[in-house]
Amino acid sequence: MNVTEERDKWLCSDPAYVSCKHEGDKVIVFERAGLLFVFNFHGHQSFTDYRVGVETPGSYKVILDSDSSHFGGFNRLDPSTAYETYPEPWNNRRHSIKLYLPTRTGLILSNNPVEPIYP
Repeated sequence: MNVTEERDKWLCSDPAYVSCKHEGDKVIVFERAGLLFVFNFHGHQSFTDYRVGVETPGSYKVILDSDSSHFGGFNRLDPSTAYETYPEPWNNRRHSIKLYLPTRTGLILSNNPVEPIYP
């Protein structure tokens, strides 16, 4: 996360827009500085096709995955996957995407062509 801050300056950008804070799912989603942050804090529940609202349409790629083996995780996501938006509003955002959210993970996605934080 520190590397993304150094590169993308998201901490000093405009305040984040929190589009999802789901108590039951234990999921938090927010957009800041053109990045999409998605956290699944659930202790034992992963989610398939979890719909997330985004303001900007396009193709999103994971640039940081806490489940990567680089961080001691289980590599449950394919880092080459591109997530395309749907023209369906969700959580007060104009578009949406569907993601696989492994349990106890944090993701940062970007729809700009930037390199992932990990190899």
